Amino acid sequence: MSTVSFDHIGLSVADLERQRRFYIEAFGFHDRHRTEIPEAGIRIVLLSGPGGAAIELTERAGSAPQHFADPVEGAGVQGYFHWALTVDDLEAAVSTAVACGARVISPPAPARRPGIRFAYLADPEGNLIELLRHTHDGAGTS
Repeated sequence: MSTVSFDHIGLSVADLERQRRFYIEAFGFHDRHRTEIPEAGIRIVLLSGPGGAAIELTERAGSAPQHFADPVEGAGVQGYFHWALTVDDLEAAVSTAVACGARVISPPAPARRPGIRFAYLADPEGNLIELLRHTHDGAGTS
């Protein structure tokens, strides 16, 4: 069997530069690669984040938006509906993301999984992001 590791998540966006700035300013990502497929009206930027997370933002002229009000609604539609990032300071990460244009969907709270606190945000285009902080106390609280 081949060894598997995570490389990146792909996100179709309406405004490549706005989304690029958001992920750089809110979470410390940086440009890794840019490309275009002019005949298809596509522009792509691959961003890498601290800790190895990566996101490929793809802008295609005329793409249709898909939005979920919250993770419960997102779970009602098959396919990808959010991605999660681990942070070391949940409240600070939420505050920074909101200052950069995110909207809080669910504020920081203990997760059902022990030892985790979490929050859900929507990026400037409404895509859901889960932020996780491992508390190491087994209770899901700080």
